Amino acid sequence: MNILIITDNEFLYNNFCKILVKHELNNNHCFEFRYSINNKFFIEKYSNNNEFQSINLKNNIELEYVVSTFKLVISLHCKQLFPNVLVNKIRCINIHPGFNPYNRGWYPQVFSIINKKPLGATIHEMDEELDHGDIIVQEYVNIESWDTSGSIYQKLLVTEVNLLDKHILRIIDNDYNVQMPVEEGNVNYIKDYVNLCEIKLDAVATYGEVIDRLRALSHDGFNNAYFYDNFNNKVHIELRCLHVDDAQ
Repeated sequence: MNILIITDNEFLYNNFCKILVKHELNNNHCFEFRYSINNKFFIEKYSNNNEFQSINLKNNIELEYVVSTFKLVISLHCKQLFPNVLVNKIRCINIHPGFNPYNRGWYPQVFSIINKKPLGATIHEMDEELDHGDIIVQEYVNIESWDTSGSIYQKLLVTEVNLLDKHILRIIDNDYNVQMPVEEGNVNYIKDYVNLCEIKLDAVATYGEVIDRLRALSHDGFNNAYFYDNFNNKVHIELRCLHVDDAQ
């Protein structure tokens, strides 16, 4: 069977390749790897790699190639939205760093830290809605009081790899039972995330709310949270949390 893997996450890409070798999946199936056309880091790093190239799902020619060539498409943190024609004609599976149906969409860990909704990893069939569709398997990931967006995201990646390792054979063989989400849940878009990033210095909040927001926006050196000072200077801010056992 021809299987397409679209990923914009190097950790997942490398670990999925290890899973293929471990389970000897290349013996019975033909895998093709692609990354999003707007992934500048991957374009620079893998431009000379004939086995890992870019794809633009908005391009009708490339989309037609996918529909006519593959029986299964797996999204490993793909940054592109899958067109309706794709999810309606081919079985598409999404590996999502969120506990569906809660905080579907952008950066689930960010919003889960703030709104306290469950967080985890979900493997689900894709439909026309964002991070929606019948659930194949999922695993809850606990958010500790010292976790930031960066630290919890690393936990989510490891959980996703473990789920893939355990269930990839059944996923490929379409040998699994699905369950519908318990509710429609909620969806966060990029605009919702952008609105979180600016910290209004005259806003009123509890210490707990402020700490949670800064934890949610602190992610391994990314300049996410910011404020403007009295001279209109844009100042980025990041919170570093240390558990007492880590600090010793």
